[in-house]
Amino acid sequence: MLSGWREVMARRPWRISAKLLIVSSVVTVIGFSAICVNVMLDMRRGEEALARQTLENLATTIEADISRNIDVYDLSLKAVASNMLLPEIGTVSKPIRQLILFDHATTARHFGAIQVFDAEGRLTIDASTLDPVPENRSDEDYFRVHRDNPGAGLFISRPTLFRGAYSIVLSRRISDTDGGFMGVVAGSIRFSYFHELFERLSLEPEDTITVLRRDRTIMMRRPFDLDVIGTNLSERQRWKANNLRIGSSFAGQGPIDETPRLYVRSNGASPLFVVAGKPLDVVFALWRTEALRIGAVVLVLALFVLGSTIVLAREIGRRAEAERKLEEMATTDALTGLRNRRKFDSVIDVEWRRAMRQQTSVALLMIDADHFKAYNDTFGHQAGDQVLVGIAICISDSVRRAGDCAARYGGEEFAVLLPNTSATDAFKIAETIRCKVQGWSDDQTTSTVSCGIASLVPTAGLDWSILVNAADKALYAAKAGGRNQSVVASLPKLSLVA
Repeated sequence: MLSGWREVMARRPWRISAKLLIVSSVVTVIGFSAICVNVMLDMRRGEEALARQTLENLATTIEADISRNIDVYDLSLKAVASNMLLPEIGTVSKPIRQLILFDHATTARHFGAIQVFDAEGRLTIDASTLDPVPENRSDEDYFRVHRDNPGAGLFISRPTLFRGAYSIVLSRRISDTDGGFMGVVAGSIRFSYFHELFERLSLEPEDTITVLRRDRTIMMRRPFDLDVIGTNLSERQRWKANNLRIGSSFAGQGPIDETPRLYVRSNGASPLFVVAGKPLDVVFALWRTEALRIGAVVLVLALFVLGSTIVLAREIGRRAEAERKLEEMATTDALTGLRNRRKFDSVIDVEWRRAMRQQTSVALLMIDADHFKAYNDTFGHQAGDQVLVGIAICISDSVRRAGDCAARYGGEEFAVLLPNTSATDAFKIAETIRCKVQGWSDDQTTSTVSCGIASLVPTAGLDWSILVNAADKALYAAKAGGRNQSVVASLPKLSLVA
């Protein structure tokens, strides 16, 4: 057992080194990969943050422009509604009335002419003509809202066909001094305003700009789709209001099409708000290129490191195997295959100390070939070597425990160390060896061995040489007693003798 343990210990440093090399390489690769992934994720978050900021600036700019024009146009509506309460407005001529009502009215090619409707919804005054064509708007949403709700303030209608052009209608209530309903003043902002506004922007083909009313009705969208205009997003079950709160963003599939986009909502307080969208493929295009490049480089480096590690581990294993073989050659007798004297001295020293700590017995067999010199002189050295090999085989067959150590002690003498073995058990093993040697020899050249046995429990102050000397004396006693026998040594009472 001890010899096997020492062999394992001799190989273990190299095995551990090879394993540590592989483990450290794998950990290093995983560590660098984790760092790389973290860096790439940071880059991705950075790209998203940059796109979000760009879209937020775009949405805010568009909302500010729309809000400014609405505010300017609303001032004109307020002026008309206020001037309609002047006492003389009904007595002056039509040209003078036009000057009074629309002198401060905002005019622009995208703004429709302001109109005034009475309490019945009939068109009474039109900024574009002194004699308006009769029409009735009492069934329009903006008229009903102001008629039924005195506090409606500025009302922006759903997109509609107004005076021959698609527009959004802005309107205000005209109330008398007592708050009674007198009619509605209304104007419009044509879609051409939004088209021109969007054309001034530098946008990608798949970018979207959506202008919505506070109730989430789509007032305008780029790219333009008349089927989408006027849609209320609250009717879309898959699109929730929380997806885009004021000043927030959303990444994913939008309410109109299936293209995943990054959407950002403006954070102003205008009656209309803006949502800007950019496809996620475009947002992360540069990041994806960089990620693929970095990932490819890291993968190549990881494969190189792992490949180099495997090659080095194999070389370490080969070196460890070579050193194991050298160690085995240095501690093995070349003729018999048993351990040599050097190895035996090392093992007995270790086992002696172990037995002293654990207070267990240690037995030693000293075995010597009988009449070997005469046999050698008679049959030659080669025949003598064969005898020694045969004796070694008999010893190896009889000593099978992993911790036992059988060695060629010198010349024709052998030693067998038996840890944790009493003298009685050691004697049985010695007899087994002796009988096997005797049975192995042929009739003409009978070879026998003599065995000396000693067993004791080491105590403080004792050296293992006392065990060797005792076994050696028992061996000489066996030879003096006629050879081909086993003798157990007598030791002091402080040791255990069977």
